[in-house]
Amino acid sequence: MINVAYGPDRLSTLEEGHRVAGFADQLFTHLPRADQRRWAAAYLLGLLAVSGRKSVRSLAAAITDSPTASQSLHRFINASPWDWQPVRGELRRWIEQRARPKAWTVGVAVVPKRGDQSCGVHRRFVPPLGRTINCQVGIGQFLATSRGQIPVDWRLHLPSEWSEEQLRRRTRIPEAVQPLPVWAQVLDLADTLAADASPALPFVANLREHKESDRLLLGLRQRAHDFVVAVPDGLAVQPGVAVPPSGPAADGTASPISARRFLETEGELLRSVLRTSPLRPSRLTRVVTGLVRLPRGPQPQRFYRLFAEVPREGEQPTALWVTTLVHLPMEELLELASLSAATPRALRRLEGSFGLQDFEGRSYPGWHRHVTLVSAACGFQDLADVEPAGLPGIPPPARLIRSLRRPARLPV
Repeated sequence: MINVAYGPDRLSTLEEGHRVAGFADQLFTHLPRADQRRWAAAYLLGLLAVSGRKSVRSLAAAITDSPTASQSLHRFINASPWDWQPVRGELRRWIEQRARPKAWTVGVAVVPKRGDQSCGVHRRFVPPLGRTINCQVGIGQFLATSRGQIPVDWRLHLPSEWSEEQLRRRTRIPEAVQPLPVWAQVLDLADTLAADASPALPFVANLREHKESDRLLLGLRQRAHDFVVAVPDGLAVQPGVAVPPSGPAADGTASPISARRFLETEGELLRSVLRTSPLRPSRLTRVVTGLVRLPRGPQPQRFYRLFAEVPREGEQPTALWVTTLVHLPMEELLELASLSAATPRALRRLEGSFGLQDFEGRSYPGWHRHVTLVSAACGFQDLADVEPAGLPGIPPPARLIRSLRRPARLPV
């Protein structure tokens, strides 16, 4: 007998459980073993069915009365040898078939942790909390659609101390994975997209609190990715049109100045620009903008647009943004920039509704498998009612619920 616990705004019928099984079959089609695919669907079903904290024990109790189910789910996530990257690729394609993506967005998730045994755990000052905590940091890449932002890929941030061999061996970090700054991990996410031949969507990110944002901009440009990225006030830029009063540099180009100084002295004030945002009604606003160059990099003559919203007369501009989309209307640039404000909300939803912070294991593979299934649960919740464009509906198999009625042990 199946004992399914249905929470509010969650699964409501066994037929919905069959739909989850069909969805899981599409994502995990590459897994060679039937028991792996069965427990993948079971974990996903548990994430969708359980309200509150999503421990392995509560996931198992929500979908079956088998006494061995929680152990099997734990082994599937932490020990069973399966690669999460193909699942993420299938999820991305599944989303692209059902929604019209607007952009790629990037969010940084801080997961508080007790102790120092979990992979990547470190001490970190968290500005929203105003204090330093023990935590993991995950970097998520989202597809921004009309239905919201859905995560499709992740990186686990490893500080420099995680190059120590004993730590890496204990948490099973692959040899190829090395500690990298956040900006480099964002570029790694971009490289994965390029390898998968993903659609040419702009990158939208607010990484003002992270160092070396100029290296992120240049790296994205070298990869031919258009972007709209919030940058620190002190980012060095060169005026793209006029030489500032300080005079040209020795090489004949304008001397670098800070991005905020450029907008204050060289920027053009645009009045009555229509601003649309997923978080607030459309309204008119004022924007200051101008063309700049970045002094670092192999293409110093390439132009970028620097812009910022000016809330009221006499106030300082808010976040400063740099984009490669220099010819895009300002209304569209503001709409893209506003997507970054929705990314923290998407992260909070993953934490509260899908168990992003509830992984109980300590290993690198386990963390990645858990966040992959969390992403899949979010995608199913948002888009399961949308048929793929130009494709026939795929009937879900009914075998998952039946197969969970008998106790199962997952071999590794």
